[in-house]
Amino acid sequence: MPTNSGRDFPPYARLRHEAFCQTANASSKGHGRHAQYRLQTTTRLSGSVDWPGLAQVCRLTRRVKQRGGETLETVYAVTSVPRSQADASCLLRWWINHWHIENRLHWVRDTAFQEDRDRVRHPNTGHVLAALRNAAINPLRLQKEPNITAALRKNAYRNDQLFTKLGILKN
Repeated sequence: MPTNSGRDFPPYARLRHEAFCQTANASSKGHGRHAQYRLQTTTRLSGSVDWPGLAQVCRLTRRVKQRGGETLETVYAVTSVPRSQADASCLLRWWINHWHIENRLHWVRDTAFQEDRDRVRHPNTGHVLAALRNAAINPLRLQKEPNITAALRKNAYRNDQLFTKLGILKN
């Protein structure tokens, strides 16, 4: 059985392949690292896999260069969003923006409140505590506080000043 080692697809197969597959690339720099993203999507499996709502299958390859080292990671995903609503470049933007949210909010909650060490047993308690932590962080962000942890420490024992600053109490 011959293998396709580097040869192009025959023209009819290439056209068929391009009808189902899309690719998007992006890169970012910051904090001493350079990341390159490549998202490949296909609609080929949407009709042949027993997965309710499946519209596209994705493969994201992330190459991160940092401090002389390089990591390569490949992750897979499925989505119910059809290509008419989100092509490969749109899905890649969504994916990258999700991690911006993840890093911006969850990292702050973990460093400021040690959330990953919290061992609450009741499932609803975890949701309530996360909501309270967000309620503490978001007003500080609206006040343009540069260091959330320092602002939390500063306001920990000065509730009257904090409530005045947030407009809850008047002088």
